[in-house]
Amino acid sequence: MTNKETLQRHLLQLDNRGYKAYKDIQGNYDFSEFTLIIDYVQGDPFASPSKFRVRVPPNIAQIPGEVFNSRSREIALRDYLTRQFDRAAHSISSKRGTGKSGMIAVTGFGQEVLERTSAFIISSNTSDIEDLGGVELRFAVGLPAGGRSILGRQAAEMLCEDIPQIVSNSLKYSHLNAAECRRHVETVEDADWLRQQLAENGLVAFVADGAILPRRSGVDNSPLLNNAVAFQAPPSLKVEFNCPNRGLISGMGIPAGITLIVGGGYHGKSTLLRAIELGVYNRIPGDGREFVVANPAAVKIRAEDGRSVAGVDISPFINHLPQGRDTAQFYTENASGSTSQAANIIEALEVGRKKKEEGRGKKEEGRGKKEEAQYFVLETQLVAISEGDLVPVLLVDEDTAATNFMIRDRRMQELIAKDKEPITPFIDKVKQLYADCGVSTILVMGGSGDYFDVADTVISMDNFQAYNVTEKAKEIAKNYSISRAAEGGETFGKITQRVPIPASLDPSRGRRDVRVKVRDVDELAFGTEEIDLGAVEQIVDSGQLRAIAAAMVYAKQQYIDGKRTLSEIIDLVMADIEAQGMDILSHFPEGDFAMFRRFELAAAINRLRSLSVFAK
Repeated sequence: MTNKETLQRHLLQLDNRGYKAYKDIQGNYDFSEFTLIIDYVQGDPFASPSKFRVRVPPNIAQIPGEVFNSRSREIALRDYLTRQFDRAAHSISSKRGTGKSGMIAVTGFGQEVLERTSAFIISSNTSDIEDLGGVELRFAVGLPAGGRSILGRQAAEMLCEDIPQIVSNSLKYSHLNAAECRRHVETVEDADWLRQQLAENGLVAFVADGAILPRRSGVDNSPLLNNAVAFQAPPSLKVEFNCPNRGLISGMGIPAGITLIVGGGYHGKSTLLRAIELGVYNRIPGDGREFVVANPAAVKIRAEDGRSVAGVDISPFINHLPQGRDTAQFYTENASGSTSQAANIIEALEVGRKKKEEGRGKKEEGRGKKEEAQYFVLETQLVAISEGDLVPVLLVDEDTAATNFMIRDRRMQELIAKDKEPITPFIDKVKQLYADCGVSTILVMGGSGDYFDVADTVISMDNFQAYNVTEKAKEIAKNYSISRAAEGGETFGKITQRVPIPASLDPSRGRRDVRVKVRDVDELAFGTEEIDLGAVEQIVDSGQLRAIAAAMVYAKQQYIDGKRTLSEIIDLVMADIEAQGMDILSHFPEGDFAMFRRFELAAAINRLRSLSVFAK
C-alpha cells in the first residue's frame, strides 16, 4: 500500500496525459486517518464515474457501539452516514473540467431509510458491543479532464485535499450532530419494532396520531407543511404501543380482514393508502410518516394494461375465454386491465409464502468478498423490509383498478348471464382470499357500496381525518339490499407454482457480456429486453432497481435450472443476500445497491417479455 504523498505526486505527473492514463492510480492508499481504495477508474470523462471507497478505522471514526447495537440501528446509521457524506461532498466538491469532472457523490436517496451498499459499519476485533465502530463508505468520483486530457493538479486537489475534508466532516462521530444521529437510528428502530407488533396484535397496518400524510406534490415526496391536517385515529380503532425509544405512541390500527377506505373525492383516501403501501419501508425523521407502518408483505395491486403475462394461472378470477384460451396457463404480450390485475394478484400469492429466516451470525468477514474488514451484524430475527413467513396483504385503489374486475352489479348480472362473462369479480373472491389463504385486503372504494357486504372494517376519510363507519355501512347494506348473486364459488382456487425455463432469461443478448441497465425506478434493460416497471409502485429507489437487475443475473447464473420454481429461486437469492450481503450480486464492491423485497424481484422477472415457464 502506498501513501497520500505518492498518490499526489503521481497525479501531478499525469497532468496533460491522455485520460486513460488515470488507470494507473487504481489501488489502495494510506491517508493516515483512513485508507483510500480506488476500485475502478473510468476510461473517459463522459463515462460512468470512477468507483472509490474510504475505510475509516474504529479508533478514528469512534462511533459508539450503542448507536449500531441492533440490526435496525445498524441500517439506520449506515443511511445516516451516507446522507452526511453526500451533504459534505456537495458543500466541498466543485466542477473541474469537462464531462463529470469534479464530481464526488454517493448513491441517490429519498425519504426512505433502506439498507444500502454505500456504507458499512466496521467493528473492532473484540465482541464487546459497547466497542467503537469504524466506517467503509463507497462513492463515485468524476476524475477531472480538459477535453480528454488529464487535469492532474485538479485531481490532486480533489483526491488529496477534498476527500480528506469530506471524510473528516462526515465520518468522524465527533464532527457529527450526535443528537440528530441518535434520533435517526432511534426513529428507525421504533418503526421496525412497531412493524413487528402488527401480526401478534391482529393488525395489518398502523397509522400514528399526528402523522402528516399529504405530500407537497406528485414529484416532491417531502411532507406538506402548510395547511396539512395531522392524522388522528378514530377512538374505536385507536391502539397504543410502548416503543423502545420514544415510549408511548397511539394511532389507528387496521385489523386483518377486508378493510374499505371510503369518502369523497380529494379527502385523503388514496393519500392514506399510499402512506400504508410505503409503510413497508422506514422513513427519515421529519418525513411525517415515520410511524406509519404496514405488514412487511403488503403489496400494491393495480391494473396494468399492456404488460406481458407468462403462464400464470388466473383461473380463480377468469375462465372460459372466447376462442378457448387457457387461463390455467395464461400467456399474453398485451394484457387487458382485468387479466393484468388478476395476474398481479396471483403472482404476489405465488411468491408470498416463505419460511422464516434464521438469525444471522454475529460477524461476517468481507460481506462475501475477500475484504479485511469485519462488518457488524447483530444476531437477531430479520427486521425492516424482510417478509418473514407472512402472507401478502393486498392494497387496491379503485382509481388504478379495472372496473370490470372489481364489480359486476345486479343489473349487469341480469343483462349478461354468468356463462357469457369470463370474469369473476374481486368482490366475490376477496372473502375467500382471507378465509382460504389468510390474505387481507385494504381497498379504496368511493364508487360502489356493494363492497359494504364483504367488508369487515369501513374507514371514512373526511378532510384527511379518519372515522370508523363500519356499523353505519353494515346498516346501509342491510337496509338497501342489492340482491346480487355471488359468483365466486365455494373456494378461492389453487395457486400454481411455475418453473422458469432458463433459456428464456438471457441478460447477455446472445453475447458473452451481460447487459443490464437501469433508468430511474421504472425501467430496466435486461439483455435485449426493456422491462417496464412503472406500475410496480413499491420500488422507490433507483438503487433497488440496480440491485434487482443484478439479482436477476445472479439468479440466472446460480439457480434458474429448469427444475426450481420461481418462488424457490427467489427464496435462495434472498437467503444468499441475507447471509452474505448485496455484494454477492456483483464482482466488485458496488456502492449504489439498495435492498429490495422478494415481491419486486418477482415483479421484474414476471414482466420479462421473453419469459417462458411451465407449471409444477
